[in-house]
Formats: sequence, structure tokens, C-alpha cells
Amino acid sequence: MGRDQVVIGRRCERAVVTAYRELRATGNVDMDAFRACTVLYRIHHPEASINEARRLVSEWIDHHVVRGDTGPTSGCECGDD
Repeated sequence: MGRDQVVIGRRCERAVVTAYRELRATGNVDMDAFRACTVLYRIHHPEASINEARRLVSEWIDHHVVRGDTGPTSGCECGDD
């Protein structure tokens, strides 16, 4: 299954991974894309600390983008949306 065919259940996770890929594809450096995605996560979850947001965003980017894994991830408590 290609990366475009993978269905990510959580809206926040899907938004983060999509934003990261698009930011990188348009020439943004890794850390700028990561920071933007951390802010995006906190828009979805304002109750999350900056450290929690960084941890989840880095796990999701590693899982979906770096490793290309298609399996489920651990993550926030919002469940599947």
C-alpha cells in the first residue's frame, strides 16, 4: 500500500503528517516543518503541553514519513475521528 493510500484514523495525526509532507515537499527545512506541525497539533489539542506535542509529532513523523509504516500508532487520547 502506498503512502497516499494509508488511512490515518485520527484527524490530528492525519493533519500533522499531511502538513509535514507538504511543508517538506515545498522546500521547508525539517525543523521548520516540525515546529509548524507541533503548533498544528496544539491547535487540535490546546490542553497538550509543548513537550507532549513534540513527542507525538516526532513519533508520527518517524512512523509515517521516515519509516513508511502503515500500521497504527500510539498517540493522543482523542481516538479515531
